[in-house]
Amino acid sequence: MASIYDFKAKTLQGEDRALADWRGKALLFVNTASKCGFTPQYEGLEKLQHDLSARGFSVLGFPCNQFGHQEPGSESDIGAFCQANYGVSFPMFAKIDVNGEAAHPIYKFLKHEKPGIFGSERIKWNFTKFLVDRAGKVVARFAPATKPEKIESAITALL
Repeated sequence: MASIYDFKAKTLQGEDRALADWRGKALLFVNTASKCGFTPQYEGLEKLQHDLSARGFSVLGFPCNQFGHQEPGSESDIGAFCQANYGVSFPMFAKIDVNGEAAHPIYKFLKHEKPGIFGSERIKWNFTKFLVDRAGKVVARFAPATKPEKIESAITALL
């Protein structure tokens, strides 16, 4: 059986990064978009990163343009937007698909491990969140409308 640590992804800068680099940390995977009604959640995600990273936590952002074409920019555009508007310090990865045949293997794994309502694996919209514990187990899935501050207690329980 695969582990979350078996996967790699490209950063916004085009570098391959192994998820094994985060072994032993609690992680929050989020499919992001710059032009979405939920985009202000970047602020809450950055606050979680700032407040909890020293305790062994990290947000991992995965831009996606599959929902309303709300992430149309290039990787450099995405990075500049996140930095200028929200001061994002957590790792951001290159734009991916989260649904369909071209879905990134990381998201295929996350969706399989923690299906949504009625067992659906499909991601419904931007800012769906998956919480992974320090052992690499996918322990929770949160809807796009769930604000980062509402899941802080679930994260701190893993730290």
